[in-house]
Amino acid sequence: MSSVTDYKDRATCPLFGDGAAAVLVEATEEENIGVIDSYFRADGKGLPFLHMKAGGSVSPPSHFTVDHRLHYLYQEGRTVFRYAVTNMSDDCALIAERNNLNKDNIAWVVPHQANLRIIEAVAKRLELPMEQVMVNIEHYGNTSAATIPLALWENEHKLKKGDNIIMTAFGAGFVHGASYYKWAYDGGNK
Repeated sequence: MSSVTDYKDRATCPLFGDGAAAVLVEATEEENIGVIDSYFRADGKGLPFLHMKAGGSVSPPSHFTVDHRLHYLYQEGRTVFRYAVTNMSDDCALIAERNNLNKDNIAWVVPHQANLRIIEAVAKRLELPMEQVMVNIEHYGNTSAATIPLALWENEHKLKKGDNIIMTAFGAGFVHGASYYKWAYDGGNK
């Protein structure tokens, strides 16, 4: 994220960190393990609130775009916060309802680590205690697409075979969604 973060923009730069991670999901013949359900959406009306102003096909790089610092992430924080909380919690609630999940049988919610206040608001709207929510933003900041894999890696030792896990994210373009996974193994025992 450091390459697209404007360090003169104090409203954005403290929020982001660099990181990379991936989660390997492989096929299994074991029933009711792995990806059970997903719900993904994109809402283009979010474009003005979270985007890069230049660098793509609509506004290719030029001396003007570089001179005017248009190749950095721009966000309108209050609007992004409101949409992130609403969409992430609504997406989790939909997944839970479709799969008969509730706070008693959801082992973990693994949210995109955009902002601790967003994570807390999502947990509150889902009526889940923070002990059931994976949080590591205090260590890495918002690493964008790496946040959920990093949270899983850091908390893998807490996971048990059969745990019901809901992962949820929100991002640029106002893409959002949630996935329900039934965890396949105990902690570090792969």
